[in-house]
Amino acid sequence: MNLFGLNKNKEIVDLGERYKRQQERTEKIRENALASAISPSEDSDSVDEKRKKLAKRLVDMTDKIEELTNQIYHLQQRIEVIEQKMRVGLSG
Repeated sequence: MNLFGLNKNKEIVDLGERYKRQQERTEKIRENALASAISPSEDSDSVDEKRKKLAKRLVDMTDKIEELTNQIYHLQQRIEVIEQKMRVGLSG
């Protein structure tokens, strides 16, 4: 990032593609967790319950990571806007 006019020669980095890959990865994790909860490999109720609890925890953790990733992404975008405004203010 170009914070406060440092490294003026570097280009602005678009993190949109990285964000899309992260979204796809979290969706795959969520699908795998739900699939393992729905189709248990053993007949034992305690194993089924543990598997369901684990799947729910994984989904909850994935959702939390996704939320934090979104917040970081938005903060990065806001910093880039501030940097652009600062550059305009300095040159004008």
